[in-house]
Amino acid sequence: MTTAALLRASTGRALAKIEGTVPAPVARGLIAGGAVLTAASAFLSWTWTDRFPGDLTVSGYPGGLQWLTVAGGLLLLVQALAAYGVPGLRVLAPTGHTGPLRGLAATAFATTWFTLIAIVAELHGLVNLTTGGWIAGIAVLPALFGALALPADRHQAAPAEPFNPWLERLVITALAALALALFTYAIGTPYGELFVGFLIAAVGAAGSWVRSGLFERLSALTARNRAFGTAAGFVAAALFPLTQGNDHDANLGVNILIFATVALGLNIVVGLTGLLDLGYVAFLGVGAYTAAIVSGSPFSPFDAPIPFWCAALLGAAVSMVFGVLIGAPTLRLRGDYLAIVTIGFGEIFHIAVGNLDGKSGPKITNGPNGIAQVPDINLFGLQLGHSWQLFGTFTVGRFANYFFLMLIVTLIVVGVFSRAGNSRIGRAWIAIREDETAAEAMGINGFRAKLTAFALGAALAGLAGTVSAHVTYNVVPQPYVFAGSAPPNSAFLLAAVVLGGMGTVSGPLLGAALLYLIPEKLEFMQNYQLLAFGVALILLMRFRPEGIIANRRRQAEFHQADLPAQGTGTDTSSLSKAGA
Repeated sequence: MTTAALLRASTGRALAKIEGTVPAPVARGLIAGGAVLTAASAFLSWTWTDRFPGDLTVSGYPGGLQWLTVAGGLLLLVQALAAYGVPGLRVLAPTGHTGPLRGLAATAFATTWFTLIAIVAELHGLVNLTTGGWIAGIAVLPALFGALALPADRHQAAPAEPFNPWLERLVITALAALALALFTYAIGTPYGELFVGFLIAAVGAAGSWVRSGLFERLSALTARNRAFGTAAGFVAAALFPLTQGNDHDANLGVNILIFATVALGLNIVVGLTGLLDLGYVAFLGVGAYTAAIVSGSPFSPFDAPIPFWCAALLGAAVSMVFGVLIGAPTLRLRGDYLAIVTIGFGEIFHIAVGNLDGKSGPKITNGPNGIAQVPDINLFGLQLGHSWQLFGTFTVGRFANYFFLMLIVTLIVVGVFSRAGNSRIGRAWIAIREDETAAEAMGINGFRAKLTAFALGAALAGLAGTVSAHVTYNVVPQPYVFAGSAPPNSAFLLAAVVLGGMGTVSGPLLGAALLYLIPEKLEFMQNYQLLAFGVALILLMRFRPEGIIANRRRQAEFHQADLPAQGTGTDTSSLSKAGA
């Protein structure tokens, strides 16, 4: 029996001892009452001193992390009211109420106790908790016990009937606005403890509603309105710079988009084709160096500046050429052997650009000093380094300008990924990923298909790299390595694809955002930063191995026990379509 099966079995035995210890009506009452007490406890002071971030010393209104406890209590209360059959709330639990109630109760418990433990740890002692803090820790326990005592009621969700198209679009608009609000809150958290607490609350709530079947309903709704949903998502993203009052957060947004765009390009190679590329960040470096060399920088060895749109196309083309040159002799390898070769390419690129300084080799990249003072982009007369006023109210600064440019680049990459994935070559990639031998037996030219994926992925990374060079003002060899403590590097890019969900569009975008934000916000943990980051990744891969946003095929692979019995065997639909 595997470790996962043993863990499920032990958890099931523990729950079986608690289930049914009180009648279901009493359990629901405990949940509702505990939710109210949990939210109310946040209006008390939890500590004596303001040395803990967020000032939790005031009674009468919440502060800092206490707001997350309020949110957890209110969400649990709403879910409890849905269990009582309140009209309009039954949609929150298509597959049963017990699962989401347990998840939200655990989320409220974890959020509250994380705050209390952080107070004790940072202020060195239980004496720093006030009576309000002890009340908060105790108030959440009845809700947790009531949720665990409820009998399991998971069942197959009833088929959802489509409703008014305009109402569906209104729901999608509300979801896009909610996503913008959550992302803005996360990126603007002023201290690390608040970000960790927000992450606990968000992950817990999302996991609860995944188990309730609500996310599946919302996925079906967005699938019926795919074009409108995509447009709403990009409009919400375009509004992000207007919500930022400082350049630091806007700069984070730009770098997240660059990182996410490169991860989406890697998703073609890893997610669709199944090739393990561990040197992919080198293509980002090729695009960045190409743009820096032709940017007109005084440190560039070539005094031949060209317009940015030409530099962007040139960077993508040069990266594609490198992709073909590296892929042609190596893509006949498979598995670990291909991974080793790609690591070698990444290291060769890193060492080569560090030696092209006019001493160890031709003067092209200025060696370890890199190419500095890369000028801002002038795009058709619009100087992206200058601020301007929008509607006379909003000041759009330098990083906001680059955010809008990267949003356009991301839209192009998403379009290319979607079109390619749904094309004949996309079906060939999927067939190769599932079984390369079977794909070739069906008439697919495996080498040509893999080389196309490698070249296309390299070109998309190079395109993002051309913008990255101008955002950072300089291009140096240090970031373009296999692994490091912060993105971008090949290990983080691969983790973003796997964490977000291989083979999907939104998965790598979300995974890249998380992997860029988490190291940034965990700086307060100092020497334990990477340890906490690694533990978080391990837990996520344990409980969500298919990724946060998984396609149906990968979800079925990891959760076959949750699916009705079906025939086994190789799925030849992709093979036959690609080879036709």
